[in-house]
Parts: sequence; structure tokens; C-alpha cells
Amino acid sequence: MSETPQGSSPMPSVRPAGERSRRSVLFGGVAAAGIGAAAAVGVESFVGDREAQARAAALSAADSANGPKTVPFHGVHQAGVEMVPQAFQNLVALTLRPEADRDAIRRLLITLTDDAARLTGGTYALADSEPELALIPARLTVTFGFGRGLIDRVAPDAAPDWLTDLPPFGEDRLQDRWTGGDLVFQIAADDPVTIAHAQRMLLKDSRTAASVRWIQTGFRRAYGSERPGRTSRNLLGQLDGTVNVTPGTEDYASVVWQGSTQNPDWLDGGTSFVVRRIEMLLDKWDRLDRSGRELSVGRRVDSGAPLTGTREDDEPDFEATTPLGFPVIAEFSHVRRARTDDRSQRIFRRAYNYDLEPEGDQVSNSGLIFTSFQHDVNTQFVPIQRRIDEVDLLNEWVVPIGSAVFAIPPGCAEGEYVGQTLFDR
Repeated sequence: MSETPQGSSPMPSVRPAGERSRRSVLFGGVAAAGIGAAAAVGVESFVGDREAQARAAALSAADSANGPKTVPFHGVHQAGVEMVPQAFQNLVALTLRPEADRDAIRRLLITLTDDAARLTGGTYALADSEPELALIPARLTVTFGFGRGLIDRVAPDAAPDWLTDLPPFGEDRLQDRWTGGDLVFQIAADDPVTIAHAQRMLLKDSRTAASVRWIQTGFRRAYGSERPGRTSRNLLGQLDGTVNVTPGTEDYASVVWQGSTQNPDWLDGGTSFVVRRIEMLLDKWDRLDRSGRELSVGRRVDSGAPLTGTREDDEPDFEATTPLGFPVIAEFSHVRRARTDDRSQRIFRRAYNYDLEPEGDQVSNSGLIFTSFQHDVNTQFVPIQRRIDEVDLLNEWVVPIGSAVFAIPPGCAEGEYVGQTLFDR
């Protein structure tokens, strides 16, 4: 996915009247959507010289290396999947209201697509009452995913086999407040203000058809703290995601976009999305010494290298033994349980940390928002998770507390909307 700096040429200050009318039709009028006259007046006043001056001021104050950067919204695939992850991410899952039928969902997706395209391009959404907040995109991407509930309302026979709850795992302690969802937004950028504003706009669009089920807010190293593309650390202190396919390669395409199994035709150019919220028992982890931490994971803390190597990208030697004859990399270490010689069992993982207010006597209430993209959840993600669930030393210090599966529809061209292939099948 290419990334381009926002150009200096002025963008249209006023949306053509026909397009404003289209938005009115979609919502049944501004008042019917509950937006109110004040918001409409706010956008209409943000025109001409005022918009140009605000944009120039915002961009002049931004880090020229990143603040103005945009990621193209339109394309064969949705943005926000095949790219170097941004520093911050919000996942927002919605539950469709009982009255939201096929036509209402279609109208919702048209509106969401229009506003997401505008926001990721560094301009304001229609009915945006804080348009100045939209002028620093900072690589903003918005990716939409469909849960089984949404597809069942639109085309009940169109859901792929894997679009269902994950099978139960023995280590799971799932909480309803972090589980499930009919529609998800993955909103990511290098600026949390940009994300907060985009989330607010998309939730305004959605409130007549859906309600919030959960929101998970995550972070990585801030932009510029490390070289782009470097493996990030989780709050256990470990490098997270060492063995990952590389975006932009044929290998990546075979894992995420194509695969060895057949998905429904409407999903061509799309993929699957797994979300797992994993609580880290950091207070308990604190009692484990450095060697114990390395043995449980099978990698060195400082470099991320396997215990049999010196560099992060060295292949683990699972046959190596100590002078006493014990495996150097323990049989039940995380790296051994997660690895397999079956190349069809691979995923593209992307993880963000979370850190909340401690509860009770806790020092830390932290964890990982683990997400993965793969062509087929059943043949790629589930076998890996089963091995980890059976016996993995790391399970002593991590607990899955949330889980969800979504279908990521393909991207769309200008004038189309995300999810159109599902409606046109």
C-alpha cells in the first residue's frame, strides 16, 4: 500500500450540491439523523478562504515527515491491512439494531465509505462539526469488517464457513464485553487525535442503525521512536511478531488474500480478521527471572533471537540440547508451540498494547490486542491456536479475555462502497 504526502494543491472547499443532497437522502435529512442544524452550519461555514487558511496552518505545524501523509482509501483491497502498522489503533465493534434491514445496512455502508474516504484523504466528513481536526491524516486508515450477524441480514447464504465464533479453548476466559460484533471499524493512524476524530464521525454515521458493542484502544511505539517496520515489543518486554510474512510480497498474498481454499466470490480481494484480547498477568510475570522468561518464550529478551541463535531472524534449532541432554528450546515453549513445518498454517499478525487503570491491588492492568489476517480462519489460525492452547508455558502469564471473527470485504473504486460486492452478488 503506497503512502503519499498530502499535496499542496487546494482541495474542493464545498461539496457539490448534488452530493450534499445524496447525504440528505441517505439519512432522511439532517434533522432525522439527529445531527442537528448546528453541525450542518459548522460544515457550511468551513469553506473558501477559511478552509484554505486552516489547512495551511495545520500542515505548517505538522511534522512534515508524517503528519500530512495519506494512505489511498480506494483500491482492490481495503487499506489498513497490507502495510507497516501505525502507532495507534482503535477497534470499534457495533451491534446492529433490530430494525436495521438490508436497505438500512446498505445506506449505512455508503455513508461510512464516503466519510472514511474523506477522512483518510485529510479532509472533513460531511456534517463534520470539527472540520479542523480532519486536516492531519498521519497515515489514517479505516478498514471495515463484517460479522456473521450483518451478513445473515444481507445475504444469509453468503457467509464463508469460517465466519463464526472460534471453537472453545481451555485457556479462554472470555468476557462478553470484549467478544463478538456485527460490524467492526479498524481505525489506525500515527496520531491519536486523528483517530479520536475519525471514530466520532463514523459513530455519528452509525447511530441510527447500530450501537457500540465494544471499543479496544491500542498503541505501539510512537512514530519516529524506532525505524519503521521494526518488530515491536509488547508489555511483557518481548519482541512480538518476529516470524511474520512481509507486506507487498507474493508470500503475503498467498497467506492473506489468496490461500489454498475457496472463499465466496463476493470476498475476492478480501480476507478474514481475528481479534483476541489477551490479558497479561504482569504482576505475576514480575516474579519470574530473566532466564525463566526466556525459557517460557524460547527467545532472548534483548535481541528476540531464538535461544539457539544470535539474531532475531535466525531459525530456531529445535534439536539442539544442553550438556545435560535437555532441549535448549523447551518442548512447551511458546516459539515451539506456535511454529509448524506446514506452510499453510501461517497468518499475518498485528498486535497493539493496552494499558488500563489497575483494579484492586493490581500494579498493572495491561495486555495485548492481538489481531491477525488470513485467508481462512479454520485452516490457518485455528490449528496454531489449538497447539498453543494445549500446552504453552506462556499460558501461565497470559489469558484470552475477548474474541471475535470478521470478514474483511474487498476494497472499492471511487463511486462504489465497501461491501458492494455482497449486495451485488
